[in-house]
Order: sequence, then C-alpha cells, then structure tokens
Amino acid sequence: MIINQLTFLLLFCLLGWSGALIRPVPGISTSDRDGRTLHRTKRGWMWNSFFLLEEWTGTGKQYVGKLHSDMDTEDGNVKYVLMGDGAGTVFEIDENSGDIHATRRLDREEKALYTLSAKAVNKTSGLDLEKASEFIIKIHDINDNEPKFAKDTYVASVSEMSNVGAFVIRVTATDADDEAYGNSAKLVYSILQGQPYFSVEPETGVIRTALPNMIRENREHYQVVIQAKDMAGQMGGLSGTTTVNITLQDVNNSPPRFPHSTYHLSTPESAGIGSSVGRIKAYDADVGENAEMWYSILDGDGQDMFNIITDSTSQEGVITVKKQLDYESKRLYSLRVQVTNTHIDRRFEQLGPFSDTAIVRITVTDVDEPPVFSRTLYIFEVDEDTPAGSSVGTVSARDPDTINHLVKYTIDRHTDLERLFNIDSNNGTISTLQALDRETSKWHNISVLATELSTALQTRVPVFIKVRDVNDNAPEFAMYYETFVCENVKAGQLIQTISAVDTDEPLVGHKFVFSLSSINPNFTIFDNEDNTARILTRRGGFNRREMNSYLLPVVISDNDYPIQSSTSTLTVRVCACDSRGNVQTCSTEALLLSAGLSTGALVAILLCILILLMIVVLFAALRRQKKKEPLIISKEDVRDNVVSYNDEGGGEEDTQAFDIGTLRNPEVIDTNKLRRDIMPEMLFPFRRSSPLKDNTDVRDFINGRLQENDSDPTAPPYDSLATYAYEGNGSLAESLSSLESAATEGDQEFEYLSHWGPQFKKLADMYIGQESQRET
Repeated sequence: MIINQLTFLLLFCLLGWSGALIRPVPGISTSDRDGRTLHRTKRGWMWNSFFLLEEWTGTGKQYVGKLHSDMDTEDGNVKYVLMGDGAGTVFEIDENSGDIHATRRLDREEKALYTLSAKAVNKTSGLDLEKASEFIIKIHDINDNEPKFAKDTYVASVSEMSNVGAFVIRVTATDADDEAYGNSAKLVYSILQGQPYFSVEPETGVIRTALPNMIRENREHYQVVIQAKDMAGQMGGLSGTTTVNITLQDVNNSPPRFPHSTYHLSTPESAGIGSSVGRIKAYDADVGENAEMWYSILDGDGQDMFNIITDSTSQEGVITVKKQLDYESKRLYSLRVQVTNTHIDRRFEQLGPFSDTAIVRITVTDVDEPPVFSRTLYIFEVDEDTPAGSSVGTVSARDPDTINHLVKYTIDRHTDLERLFNIDSNNGTISTLQALDRETSKWHNISVLATELSTALQTRVPVFIKVRDVNDNAPEFAMYYETFVCENVKAGQLIQTISAVDTDEPLVGHKFVFSLSSINPNFTIFDNEDNTARILTRRGGFNRREMNSYLLPVVISDNDYPIQSSTSTLTVRVCACDSRGNVQTCSTEALLLSAGLSTGALVAILLCILILLMIVVLFAALRRQKKKEPLIISKEDVRDNVVSYNDEGGGEEDTQAFDIGTLRNPEVIDTNKLRRDIMPEMLFPFRRSSPLKDNTDVRDFINGRLQENDSDPTAPPYDSLATYAYEGNGSLAESLSSLESAATEGDQEFEYLSHWGPQFKKLADMYIGQESQRET
C-alpha cells in the first residue's frame, strides 16, 4: 500500500511540474488552408492544472507547484498574486518566487477541485505584467473512507421449503471515495455469519438461500452478517458490516393431527337444541391461515342427534345437540369426526394427507324432567252465553321419567286476568267461570301449567279457546242518518236509503228485513231485499212552521235462530229546497228571518241580556261584602281593655326604638308625638314644659360612667360607645322596669294612673277597678 501511494505521488508531481510552466517556442508559424501564414502570439507564461493528494501527512506546508513568467528577469521587480477559491486561506503563493503551498490538509470528499487565477505585477509601477490566467488544483483521492450500508439492520423473509438460490433480499453499501480512481470505491460483498443457510453475491449484495427445504417448524429466525470491502476485496481495504434478520415464512406443509384417537363426552338429557356438549381440538404445526381447520362428522349412530361446528378463533370442534335427547330412549352415542385443513397447498400434497379422524363417544345422563303435554298446543271451541261451569276441553300431561310422579294442573292467572276459566287440578278439564260473549272477544289465549308434586317442576302449554257465535244481538242502523225532506216534495219520492249491521256472524250470512212499526201517513218504507231499504214520502206539502221534524220508527229483523229484531228511530227534518231539490236551509233561524227579525237584532238582544246579568252579579257581590268590624264593639265586652297595635317593640337590644340623641340634646325632645293608630282626643294637645336645660342628673350619671371606663384597666384601648338605660328624674311614671317592682301584684298601688291624664284613663279604670274587687 505504501509503495502504491509513493508511485501515485511521483506521478502527480511530474504531472504538476509539466503543467506548471509551458513555454511556447518563439517564431513558429503555421499556414491555414488558404495558404496564408498565421503567426502565434507569444505569451510570457501559461499553465493548465496542478494535482494534489488529499490527507497530506507530511510536516509543514504541502508544496503544490511553481508559477514563473518570462517577464520575470529575476531582478526582484515582479510580484506574483494569487486569486480565487481558497486563495489566502487554503492556498498561498510566494510573491517573489511564485511557489504555491497548501496551508492545511485537504479532503477530496469535502471539495474535489479549486479554481484559482494568478497574475504577475510590477512591484514598482503596480502594473500587470501578464493578464490573469485561471488554473485548477485537483485533489486526488486516497482510500480513506470505509463502505457504509444504508441500514444498520435489515429485516427480510423467505418461504420455508424454498429451493437453493431463492432470492431473500439485496443489501447495498456505498463508499465516499472516488470511483473513477483506482479501487478505492470498488466493493466486494461477503457473508461473515449465516452459513451454510444463506449466501451473498459478491458484486451485487443479493442474499439467497443456500440450503434446500428449510423447515420453519425446526427453526424460524436466522441472523446473517454481511461485509462490504473496498479495494476489490484486497488486503488493506476498508470494510463495513450490516445485520440481516431473516424469518422463514410458513407454508402449509404440516397436516392436522388429533392428539387422541378417542374422546369421551357426556351431556344431560335436558340439554337444549344447539347447546354445547364438548370440544375437541386437533393440532397443526403451521401458523396463520395454514393452520385453519374445519371439523365434520363422517358417520356414527349419533349423526342425527349431534352436530359439530368449528370455532374459528380457537380452531376447536364444538359438538352441539341437534335433536332433543331422551335418557330413557338411548343413553350412548358414537361419532367419527374428521378434521381437514381449510387451505391446502398443492405443492406439498405429497406430504399429506392433510386430514385426520377420531372417535367421539357421548353419554347421555339422566335428569328429573318436567311433565310433558300430549300436544304442543291445544285449540278448543265453546258457544257464547254458555252457562258458567260448562266444560271447554281437557289437557293431558305425563312425567317422562322412569318413575311417574303425580301431575297437578293450574291456569296461569297472568293470562286469564278476568278469571273466565277454571281447570280441574287432577284431570286437566277446563271449564268456564262465567258466560262468554263473542262480540267482546272471539278468542281467549291462556296458559296451562303442569307441575310435578314431588319436584315442583313445571311445564306450560298454550291453550286457544274460540267462542262460537250465537244469535244474541239484534241488527241496528249501520250509521247515523241525517235525513231531510223538502217542503215542496211530491208523494212517492225517495228521501233516504238505509242499511243495517249485526255483530253476530251467522254461517249463511246476514239477511235483514225492514218494516215500519205502524202505518205512517207521511212516510213509507220499501225493502230492497239486499240488506238495504228505501224511505219514501206518502204525501207532499210539508211545512216547517207546522212541523220541522218527524220521528220514523223502523223495525229491523234478522233471519237467524232465534230471530232478533230492534227498532231504530230515523229523524226526518223538513227543509227549504230549490226547484231542483237542493237543500237551502233547515235551521230555525230561517223562520225568524221570515218573521222579519234580522241577525243583527238577535245579536243586540243577546248582548243586552249579558250586560244585565253582569250588573246583577256585581250588585249582589257588593251587597254581600261585610263591613269591617270596629276595634271596640261594646263597653261591656271584656276586650275593651285590650288595645292592639301593629307596632312591635324590639326589646332591650333595639337601638332603633331608643334615640340616644335625646340624652345628648334634651332640647330637641318631642314629647307631643301623636299616635297614628287612634284618633287623638284633642285637636291641639297641650305642650308640656321642657325639662331644665341643665339636666344635672343625666349629666352626672354619664360623667360618672365615663370616669369608671377611663379608670378601668381592663377597658379596650380604643374609643367605644356605651349606652345606658337611665330614664332620669323627669318621668312622671318613674321606672317601669319589672326588676324593681314588688314581689306580688298586691303590693302595687295604681292610684297614680288617674293623675296621668286622659290618655291613661282606660288603664287606670282597669287596674284601680281590679284592686277594689280584690279588696272586697
């Protein structure tokens, strides 16, 4: 490797020197096709390109090449100037000698070439001696980059049982070195791990199978390590590796197999149809859809009694009941069951057969069964209006067990809420509890319960009872008829066609006969013999003023046995008609209009009547209103001593009722405030003289309390307002507090009340009078 690099270095140096300075030969001329002589202009110096190896490992700056101009006489007046990519940073030039050096190590993978320009300048005049010319410095590659794969780990799969050389995956590596120079970027692939199962193509990186018929059931996952090496795989080349995880994909190459040849199951005889008896399962080494199976019954004496279905989730065969089982009839059944793969791969049919069989024996166990009716349902018929207690029909049930138990019959009263039927608990005979009406209900659906006395097991059966029709209803009008006759009608004219209905249903159909209950001078009836009849007029000249309506009794009879008949009344109204027989009006308003009373007059009359009624009602309401009772009814009434007021005192804590400002300014006290609840006795009450302005007692009292608070060490350190209930000595009644009163009412004297004035006269009379009575 070192010898190769030295050879390349010597070659690049020779190329660099040969391209650094190309001196043209002066005086050479050439001729063109026309015979003219062309003279070549002489340049002082010229070059093409330089070559430089990347990753220089030497000491100092790396020499690139030398520039020299013919204008340079080596007297020191020429200066070389370098311009372009990396000038002054990556590359520098000796301005006197023209030597170019690289100032640092270069990497071709970062930048492969640099384009620069150089010129020769007179140091004294600063003029260009030569025009600037471009040249290229190319960076030659060395093998300094190892191959790299696109992924550190690849995931691939291949079908099991594949032939040798089956494609698995292609892995690709890249090398940042120059592919056009040497073998630095020429890669060779090899396998480091994964033999002898897989191989890799050296040039393409394609991984293929190396062994035939690899079986997933034996080993499913493989890890393969692939190496990519440059320098065409020679020694000294750089390399990189990647890991490929390969999974063998399953194919249907394993048939299903039962782990046992015989299975034993059991089920009670009471198991319902479709209920599960048990499960059997075959095993398949494949996975996914290749392991899907379906089960079937090939033969056996239980083929008609049982069925088998496949559970697609667990791949089990579920045996179910197909028909009702009976322990007393048969107790053991045998089935031959087959399992088969759903998806069979024809490539591996030689590994088959892909099915298996097993024997399933099912034992039926005995259970105590409920009674069984002789029928699944019963239908009885009974005539309507049959007397209570009449027999309808009989139901029968038995115990299917080997030991017969007694059975008791009852009716489920939830199905016979009206209690129309009864049943004999011993023999199952159904009878009526009341007469039935077909017109109310044609069918009655009840449920009969059969219960074993020993085990209380029950079975129910539906019983449908049809009520047969009996001619017990008379026919009647099919609808309500609004019949009218014109005043100008003629005799024998049709005014109405009637029909009838009957709730009964005779076997031969209805046949009604229509007639009048008596001879009518105004109308007659004609039976059409098709269950309809026509009403005709006997005369003409009807008048609404004489008779505005007629009642016509019509007798309707049926033809069933016994014959039923009814009389229906047809109301015929007399109306005014035009010449064509069209009704104009039948109301009484027309009669009033004909008498000369208009509609407006009628409305006015009704309005007046309504106003009079409202006045009478209002007057009666005012008369019934009670007067408000006076406060005092009589002097003899005991209640004359009690005067009630709506004002309610607030007690000792009521700061609204007591005006503290009165104590502070006695001059503003108003002693003559009038009560608002009673009428004052005097229009101008006398004014009481104001108390003395000094109010010494109140002032002394407040000052004393103030001194006590100021000298109290426990008082709070802030201003506070203290309120005292001191009445002063100016009150005529003195203190009214009950705290200073005598212990008993007998110790009190009320003579002073008589001196308080007329306002307290009632109070004085009441208390002074009571005191005198006690003394007496």
